[in-house]
Amino acid sequence: MTNNRAHIDKKYKWDLTSVFATDQAWEAEYQSLEKAVVEAKDLAGQLGQSATKLLQVTQIYLDLARRLEKVYVYASMKNDQDTRVAAYQAMASKATTLYAKYGEAFAFFEPEVLTMGEEKFADYLQEDAKLNLYQHFFQQIFSQKAHVLAPDQEELLAQAQEVLGAAGETYEILDNADLAFPSVLDEAGKEVELTHSNFITLMESQNREVRKSAYRAYYSIYQQFQHTYAKTLATTVKSHNLTARIRHYDSARQAAMAGNHIPEAVYETLLATVHKYLPLLQRYIRLRQEVLGIADLKMYDVYTPLSKLDMSITYEEAQAKALEVLAIYGSDYTERVKEALSQRWIDVQANKGKRSGAYSGGSYDTKAFMLLNWQDTLDNLYTLVHEMGHSMHSTFTRENQPYVYGDYSIFLAEIASTTNENIMTETLLKEAKTDKERFAILNHYLDSFKGTVFRQTQFAEFEEKIHQADAQGQVLTSQYLNELYADLNQTYYGLAKEGNPEIQYEWARIPHFYYNYYVYQYATGFAAASYLAEKIIHGSQEDRESYLNYLKAGSSADPLEVIAKAGVDMTQADYLESAFQTFAKRLDEFDCLVKKNRLKELS
Repeated sequence: MTNNRAHIDKKYKWDLTSVFATDQAWEAEYQSLEKAVVEAKDLAGQLGQSATKLLQVTQIYLDLARRLEKVYVYASMKNDQDTRVAAYQAMASKATTLYAKYGEAFAFFEPEVLTMGEEKFADYLQEDAKLNLYQHFFQQIFSQKAHVLAPDQEELLAQAQEVLGAAGETYEILDNADLAFPSVLDEAGKEVELTHSNFITLMESQNREVRKSAYRAYYSIYQQFQHTYAKTLATTVKSHNLTARIRHYDSARQAAMAGNHIPEAVYETLLATVHKYLPLLQRYIRLRQEVLGIADLKMYDVYTPLSKLDMSITYEEAQAKALEVLAIYGSDYTERVKEALSQRWIDVQANKGKRSGAYSGGSYDTKAFMLLNWQDTLDNLYTLVHEMGHSMHSTFTRENQPYVYGDYSIFLAEIASTTNENIMTETLLKEAKTDKERFAILNHYLDSFKGTVFRQTQFAEFEEKIHQADAQGQVLTSQYLNELYADLNQTYYGLAKEGNPEIQYEWARIPHFYYNYYVYQYATGFAAASYLAEKIIHGSQEDRESYLNYLKAGSSADPLEVIAKAGVDMTQADYLESAFQTFAKRLDEFDCLVKKNRLKELS
């Protein structure tokens, strides 16, 4: 039973008083910040007047952003801890609106920097040494010269973002608030209403009839609303393509990746390399069929765990294991992990109204807080070290970089977290005492790889194809999207689309297709993390120091330069090849365990 938040021991709740002592203190800062954002519009036209003015306006621009982040994270975390509280809903909404106002107020900034030009900026560097701190920051703006519009056009485009994003917001409302799913029977034979949150639980059921009925019921709703979902997705794709054209990019993909300074070759190398190794995925699917003892494996059979071993672990045990495993990074890292665990950075337990899932958050001037919804499972142990990876990345970055470089690219965001997961897997495999334990850990790893590298690349390929199709004048009808998705799914899993008719509607339930070329980064991040984990575990102290230098670098250089500090060249396929070699090695071991134990002894 889910607890009322008031009944949870405070040691399991994050302490947000270090951000703002009271909600009233937050409101006072919000009011002050709102006034400052309005006044900032008067700064327009001053950037190119002198080195002093450039420094002054830049510092105001960044200082307001810094204060705004703190206001936003407090409101959003307060809302997340109990989404039923109207006051915190209102605070979160106000903070989001203020972000939009900030964007409008400073719409002049990049166009004026570009009008000033690199030559004048070089002169200003000579006049005021304080500007040297911002040199990389400005170089990133100059690199976008061909794609930044005139100030009045930038302001207009900023104002249009709400309209351009309306289809995505419509999707979220339809998918999260308006859809009504039918009821199905769970493993206990009890009738339960299908929801997004219990769908995966039902897909993991050991009872195939439960999986089958839940799967068909779930996708019957997406089939019913397929035309509406096609319209929201098509409109979103059109907005991506339109914005790219307005900014003079060749494609929406180029525009999205340029924002992180990532060459498109990274995307293309990912797709090509994953296709090369699709036989490994299909081999795992066949092994899954063998273990489950199913002659006609369906897509609703690919999520259920093959191991039934109950590897229960309490939160206290998980904390100890996390400290033990992460000690490999050295004392600096370990001390910060201890601080996170002991000083209430983590909101641990589930409670009524709490946001589902898990994340690491915070801002430059706060702790790197984490939200969990703890259950005593192996998955939750992995979640703890995953989010701790994010939080340590944020902490090291903020401690070692000024605010202007005090965050890291989305492209790099999943690497530190998933490196921790891979180190945990290696540790647990070494410590496993029985074949059953090894089987369970390998099953967890193989499923994670399948779901992150293979599945997210499948999503990335679908996303690329629909953007290209729209750019070429293809109408993205539900029929077109259904056929494209079903064909891709068959290519990846090797399961005939005719035998899995519901899968053609899966595209309709994936929110990431509204994020504009985001999903590929899950796959590249996991692969880079696999490569790095091998270096950290089996390499030298220098390899571990290089990794910590990557954590400390923030956005002080372009993402590919930053990750190169850890020894990964993500312009080449080597890191992907290494990840697939590890997957193949563990798949071989999994296969051997299956054959050695004749299935039943393991499951």
